[in-house]
Amino acid sequence: MFKMYIRGLAFVAVAALALLAAARAMPPRTLAATPAARDEDASAPVIRFVKNPEMAPPMQALDLAGKPVTKDNWPGKVVLVNFWATWCPPCREEIPELIELKKEFGDRLEIVGISEDDDPPEKVLKFSQRKGMTYPVVMSTPELIESYGGVPALPTSFLIDTQGRVVQKHSGLYAIASYRREIRALLGLPTDARVETFDDVGQVFLKNAANATELPGVSFKGLTAEQKKRALRRMNSEGCTCGCNLTVSQCRVNDSECPVSGKIAAQIVKEAAGGGAAGKPARTPGVKKIVAIAQ
Repeated sequence: MFKMYIRGLAFVAVAALALLAAARAMPPRTLAATPAARDEDASAPVIRFVKNPEMAPPMQALDLAGKPVTKDNWPGKVVLVNFWATWCPPCREEIPELIELKKEFGDRLEIVGISEDDDPPEKVLKFSQRKGMTYPVVMSTPELIESYGGVPALPTSFLIDTQGRVVQKHSGLYAIASYRREIRALLGLPTDARVETFDDVGQVFLKNAANATELPGVSFKGLTAEQKKRALRRMNSEGCTCGCNLTVSQCRVNDSECPVSGKIAAQIVKEAAGGGAAGKPARTPGVKKIVAIAQ
């Protein structure tokens, strides 16, 4: 019996060694799903939020029905502050989509329309009733527009997270599917998109264009660090003369295709490279214009 026990142990040991050798000889296994998952993530829609967002500006206003609109009931909700006007075609096109979003998310989403109409509130109220707008609309004021950094184009929407911070801005028509992904992500709901963050250098609040070290369509090639710093300082202090009422750097961020700010920026870079115009007085911005844009 003892000999049989020893032979049994020997057999188990030999079998274990054989299995170990076979395992070492086999190539390492890989999970077939891993590359697919990576490919799927790489092709997923991307939503982008500000890395260090600023708190939304204060709001104390009455809507068209005379009801107060404040930030007091915003905590815990995603808020969409939508600057628009009745005369703006893309704004009118966007209204049914905003109504649909409000219906879908209910009390978890607050939409506030800011009308930039020159018409009396009564006329805007009739328009909103005719369109079936289910969210409050207030009339804009210069102070309200200024608090959001200026709104040179319509429609423009500011997206505010559940903590009251402005995390994104969209100018022009924006796809409802993209709004839906952003809102779901901010509410902690499942989404098919991946989230990326960015530093706000004017994309959300135009005043932050002063923090930009690069500007759309502006080449600083050939400048020393000091020359580039001097050029950026001028672009942040001199006004664009296209009628946008913005600085040159703000105009480049707001409208990268503006030929006026592009020409002024190129001239500033040229003068910085040559060491000229150090004491040149700042340009005065032209008359402000608001345009309706579609994307």
